[in-house]
Amino acid sequence: MAKFESDVLRFELQERVAILTLDRPEKGNAVNTRLIEALNRFFQSPPSEARAVVLCGEGRHFCAGLDLSEHKERDPVESFETSRYWHRTLDMVELGGLPVITAMKGAVMGGGLEIASATHVRVAEPSAIYQLPEGRRGIFVGGGATVRVTRIIGAGRTTEMMLTGRRVSAEEGQALGLSHYLVEEGEAFDKAVELAETIADNAPMVNAMVLGAIGRIADMPKQEGLFTESVASALTQTSGDARTGMEAFLDRREAKFERD
Repeated sequence: MAKFESDVLRFELQERVAILTLDRPEKGNAVNTRLIEALNRFFQSPPSEARAVVLCGEGRHFCAGLDLSEHKERDPVESFETSRYWHRTLDMVELGGLPVITAMKGAVMGGGLEIASATHVRVAEPSAIYQLPEGRRGIFVGGGATVRVTRIIGAGRTTEMMLTGRRVSAEEGQALGLSHYLVEEGEAFDKAVELAETIADNAPMVNAMVLGAIGRIADMPKQEGLFTESVASALTQTSGDARTGMEAFLDRREAKFERD
């Protein structure tokens, strides 16, 4: 990729892991148009060396939601197009082929929860607080929460969170599946990097199939899903990576998959 530059999203490459940091700490990393555009640009053309991404927030919070101080009145068409741009951007995060591990602390609210729910592995600290406050502010979510958050916690829970605007603790969020790991305070980033490095060691085709197939299969009727699983299985099991992995297992050594 060309050199990535943004005043709201910091990028660093640590060997095979791309570190993306939401960089508006004075605003709790609240989402504005520039931040979504920066995410869009990065995931459209990520660095070829990267095999996984760690997404985190500068300062005390992961992301405090939509930056209402920059909110402007829009007509219905503009609002619709803004929502659809979020959807396209977060589809690239979810389905773009790079595993994304999120380190969450402090506020994970509104648009911040929508971004986190598009990522694949989520690590939380005890300070993490989840919230969908839009209903209490006279607006409806537009960044995919009704689909992605609902997939995680169910329609009833999403409905309750939006109606009441209540804050969900890190412990409850862990029980609901909003995080996969709950670590000690100050440890989420290091755990996320550790997981990213482990995932980066996987066969690239397997990672691509896991990210591309499982979510789609979940939306399919049973038989179509099983058929798609068979296709993914056949493609991976007959690949060079499969031979490499099986030989390493039989030789009791670590598999080293070739990279493009």
